[in-house]
Amino acid sequence: MWGHSPLQCAPRCEVRVRGAVWHCGEDELEGAWSPALCGVRLCSCVGELWGLVGGLCQAASLWGEVGLEGPGRAAKCWKGTMSTRRLRSEDYNDYSSTDVTPEGSPPGGMNGFAHPESYQRFGETNGTTWYQTLIHLLKGNIGTGLLGLPLAVKNAGILLGPLSLVVMGVVAVHCMGILVKCAHHFCYRFQKQFVDYGGAVMYGLESTPSAWLRTHAVWGRRIVGLFLIITQLGFCCVYFVFLADNLKQVISAANGTTNDCNSNRTVAMTPTMDSRLYMLSILPFVVLLTFIQNLKVLSIFSMLANVAMLVSLVLIYQYIVRDIPDPSDLPLAAAWKTYPLFFGTAIFAFEGIGVVLPLENKMKNPRQFPVILYVGMTVVTILYISLSVLGYLRFRADIQASITLNLPNCWLYQAVKLLFSFGIFFTYAVQFYVPAEIVIPPLVARVSERWGWLVNLLLRVALVSVTCVLAILIPRLDIVISLVGSVSSSALALIFPPLLEIATYYAEGMHPLVIAKDIAISLFGFVGFVVGTYEALVELAAPAAAVVNSTSTVVQ
Repeated sequence: MWGHSPLQCAPRCEVRVRGAVWHCGEDELEGAWSPALCGVRLCSCVGELWGLVGGLCQAASLWGEVGLEGPGRAAKCWKGTMSTRRLRSEDYNDYSSTDVTPEGSPPGGMNGFAHPESYQRFGETNGTTWYQTLIHLLKGNIGTGLLGLPLAVKNAGILLGPLSLVVMGVVAVHCMGILVKCAHHFCYRFQKQFVDYGGAVMYGLESTPSAWLRTHAVWGRRIVGLFLIITQLGFCCVYFVFLADNLKQVISAANGTTNDCNSNRTVAMTPTMDSRLYMLSILPFVVLLTFIQNLKVLSIFSMLANVAMLVSLVLIYQYIVRDIPDPSDLPLAAAWKTYPLFFGTAIFAFEGIGVVLPLENKMKNPRQFPVILYVGMTVVTILYISLSVLGYLRFRADIQASITLNLPNCWLYQAVKLLFSFGIFFTYAVQFYVPAEIVIPPLVARVSERWGWLVNLLLRVALVSVTCVLAILIPRLDIVISLVGSVSSSALALIFPPLLEIATYYAEGMHPLVIAKDIAISLFGFVGFVVGTYEALVELAAPAAAVVNSTSTVVQ
């Protein structure tokens, strides 16, 4: 197949895919996993062949894996919609995305996104529309972090909290724009169809003047992949705690649940088992859920989760806007000791940077993505600020780690808790798919095909169990959200993108103010990383018994 290429790949150039080896000279495979279609640079070939990405190539955190034996690099490709079109030599030039030389910058340089007329990368034939991409972007940024923001505002103050959310939203969106811009730069420079987050960092380090950084550039990809795994597994830990807390409250109040949603009544909770036992009870069901490895099947559950969470959010807003007390006695700014906890929760909520490049790559018309990014994240920021402020105003000092735990114990709002829990349960499988497809395939490849399926399932059980054990060790929802946000989300969303911009463009010349801006953002993220992690660990080391077992009696 590749013998027609003008670059004439060597006959021993091979690609190992899930245990099978394919050589350069073989005919194109019909169906999925055709290695020539994954946009992979085969360094073991004579010269370099830049393939067309026919399917959805993802960030290092996302779906599927194609591994290159020898000196080749790795690419991540989705198994679902691979093109079956051959890369004939006469077709190759049709996919050139720019007229600059490989060493040059794309038109527009550092000044934001490349100009739409100069950005000629082809989208997917069956890609998403702007509306579908906007929905995916909203879904990727709305989850349990949103429900914890009212408590975050309490930790910052009724004035300082919303202002900080605006600032963090602007900075987070700016960093997303930086990532997309740098990815475009390397797409132009290397004539590639797609560059993921880890690849962008790796290429950025290769572009620096430092010989040491260029030599160790591959560690940029590895570090990004590590933080993506930590972030996604951290999300899964949060889901275990969220599910346990909400189920415990619903079951504890079952005997006292009525049709009367009057908020001025005291509900006596029925004694029930510890929330950690609820986590263990949920574990077998979550394990069975993660055995589903087909993304098409998972997409059905994801759609059901989206509907459940949307209905729940509407009912939550409908409740909290009523009977808001006078806010004049609320502190404008809380104690600085609790502000790092606000930072961790807020950046946890804004950490959607991992979905940005995959969504842009999947679009039919990628030139529309910058507008979609800014519009979508503006909607997300407004949603965050409105729910956090209204939730804190409504429940004041009694606000809990998730606003669902403050809802009345009547059947309507018990149903809201169950609906949101239903959505989070199925979202677990989608979030788990990310680290599973990074960690599991390389390990499965080490065993014979006969035992591969068993090793795959056992590794899934082990990974899910690890997230459950970590959640049991940290059974406080507010602390685990803040800890995950401070440790991993701050690195991906705030620290890495500005440094990537400096690494990418420094050799070509950067304005000193741009360098200062990037350093300031990275320092802001690093300080939040250190202080937020420290304060979360301090809170974790001395948990109040009343917080851990707080469902004995609730005044609604």
